[in-house]
Amino acid sequence: MVFRRFVLPAAVVAVLALSVAPPARSAAPAMKPAATPAPAKADTAIFAGGCFWCMETQFESFPGVKSVESGYTGGNKANPTYEEVGSHTTGHLESVRIVFDPAMVTYAALLERFWYGIDPTQSDGQFCDEGSPYGTAIFYRNDAQKRAALDSRDALKRSGRLNKPIVTEIRAASVFWPAEGYHQDYWKKDPDRYRAYRAGCGRDSWLEKLWGAKAVKPLVH
Repeated sequence: MVFRRFVLPAAVVAVLALSVAPPARSAAPAMKPAATPAPAKADTAIFAGGCFWCMETQFESFPGVKSVESGYTGGNKANPTYEEVGSHTTGHLESVRIVFDPAMVTYAALLERFWYGIDPTQSDGQFCDEGSPYGTAIFYRNDAQKRAALDSRDALKRSGRLNKPIVTEIRAASVFWPAEGYHQDYWKKDPDRYRAYRAGCGRDSWLEKLWGAKAVKPLVH
């Protein structure tokens, strides 16, 4: 069987078209799309302050901080391992890379939290950890960070709070090598061992003696 399309006469089509056509409307003025605010651009800070497990908890959950990552920087060995850095032969320091929202927290505020969570006068490491991998440093990423770091260090010197010279280095940032996965958020992976290490190393008691009420306590533990 052959099916054929039924064709209406042209006059009937015209009448039907008029009967279903919507009423004419006056043209509305063109609407401009609402402006979408530009998303805040994240910034990065890199600090070395001894054990990077403890440096993570020093900054994680701080308002404006988006992420904290443990790693190694400052040396000359590509893709270093934890064991290689611990051998004191790579020049790298245990460090943290902090991604933050500058609309919520300033770099200066992060610097203040950095100082009050370390001993900037200790030249042989940090707390119970001795050797170059546990030294302290601020790795600036641009001129603005460099100026802020120098200003904060000079203000700390003038404050008279410390009875020894500040030995924390202020250096240009170089390649940051993320640490092995098991080091990231170690306080979550093995909280008992993390707490035992922190207490045994005396970090919090040392900071309290040095800074008093200003001493930084971990925000996550």
